[in-house]
Amino acid sequence: MILHLYIARRFLRALGIVTAVFVAILLPIDMAEQLRRIGPELGLGPVFELAMLNLPRKLYEMIPLFVLLATLLLFLGLARSSELVVIRASGRSALRAVASPMLVAASFGAMAVAVLNPIVATTSQQYDMKTAQYRGAEERTVSVTAEGLWLRQGSETEQTVIRAGATNADGTHLFDVSFFQFAPDGTITGRINAAEARLTEGSWALRDARQWTLANTPNPEANVTVTAEYALPSTLTRDQIRDSFGKPETVPIYQLPGFIGQLNQAGFAALQHRVWLQMELSSPLMLAAMVLIAAGHSMRHTRSGKTGSMVLAAILLGFSLFFLRSFAQVLGENGQLPIAIVAWTPPLAAILLAVGLILHTEDG
Repeated sequence: MILHLYIARRFLRALGIVTAVFVAILLPIDMAEQLRRIGPELGLGPVFELAMLNLPRKLYEMIPLFVLLATLLLFLGLARSSELVVIRASGRSALRAVASPMLVAASFGAMAVAVLNPIVATTSQQYDMKTAQYRGAEERTVSVTAEGLWLRQGSETEQTVIRAGATNADGTHLFDVSFFQFAPDGTITGRINAAEARLTEGSWALRDARQWTLANTPNPEANVTVTAEYALPSTLTRDQIRDSFGKPETVPIYQLPGFIGQLNQAGFAALQHRVWLQMELSSPLMLAAMVLIAAGHSMRHTRSGKTGSMVLAAILLGFSLFFLRSFAQVLGENGQLPIAIVAWTPPLAAILLAVGLILHTEDG
């Protein structure tokens, strides 16, 4: 038990060192990127604010890499000081030696999902809002609630809020839709109800539309206009509607199931959010796989040689696993692979392969 605690403390120390080094590298680079995006006119204050808001998301995405490098640092240090030889000579197998860092990594992954994920989601939302504010862009175009789908479009002379009871998969075909038109000063000027609205190039094509003029009209119902087909100018595009839902990582994991339910109720498949949820739940297994991959290539004495090539092989395998998981995520978001296979198969396969490598090294 004492030995397990000792190795766990060494692993946590290595993880802290690796994280601190990457923070020192990423923060100046991100400040330079933010300075390029918003320009130098606003000063360094907003640049530093945006960099600090964006830093948690960058670090969160790189946690598997941190665990991989920390494991390499741990076992290379144990091998260099001959502590690993003593541990193996005491009768402990390689799997027992790697058990404590693997458990710590899995626990850290669970804590990251439970604690760090909501923090990253909050800072990511603030980062997107601040970036839009500093660049003078609109903060949000689409919102999904229990009442249905809400969209916003606008120009310099008019703003329109759209509510739809249901929609198709990409938000371009709305049903039971209402358009609320506002003047620049916020005064409502008109309302249009329609059975359907289909987004075309530069306009909404409405069917069975009823239009009310609300500005300076004592009795709007007396001037209602009913048309079978009506074209309402629009500044929205299919890509704007799709992108306005934001990235799934901007939604805290505790709110993600409810948000997915709202998307499904509105008519969206929410594949991207469902895949992200399962990927987050499988994060502890992913970190455990990274520990096993790094341990399988570094649990040998430095006098045996080929340390550099083994470290390089571990890093390449870690990046290969990360790339394979990201590629599977894209296939899952496109509906080409089942979500369970996308999220859980890569880390489980990596764990089995890494355990086989460690057992082969043990027998050899």
